[in-house]
Amino acid sequence: MKILGIDPGIGITGFGLIETSSRSNARALDFGVITTEMNAPLPGRLKELYNSLQEVFDTCKPDVISVEKLFFSKNITTGIAVAEARGLVLLTAAQRNIPVFEYTPNEIKKTLTGYGSAGKPQMQEMVKLHLGLEKKPRPDDAADALAAAITHSLMQLSTK
Repeated sequence: MKILGIDPGIGITGFGLIETSSRSNARALDFGVITTEMNAPLPGRLKELYNSLQEVFDTCKPDVISVEKLFFSKNITTGIAVAEARGLVLLTAAQRNIPVFEYTPNEIKKTLTGYGSAGKPQMQEMVKLHLGLEKKPRPDDAADALAAAITHSLMQLSTK
């Protein structure tokens, strides 16, 4: 199964594609980030993100999408921009009839580390270990997307 993890954001959207056939057999196929120009008008940034998402989906050809659920802590303005980016992810998946699974940041952290408040370095180390990578994946947004994909893999296989 090919799982495309997405860490949505308007400035930086992380993506990570893994392939897995069992709980202990996952490997990274591709990962990276999509960026948009910080000071560009929002409609243009959304269009750029949408076009880039289409390219990623078409190149990766995932069986399922695993995306971080929206979580607001303090900054509602940032949350709205992330919601708009998430909407584009959901739209792109729906246009291709690809199932979408959503996990909160705490669910992802707890699944990978056993601790729902794990920090970024610990998460990156666990992604590295789960995928047998030589070094921690960078940047953070790509590592977060891989973590979302791994989470779906582990959740899916634990129900079988």
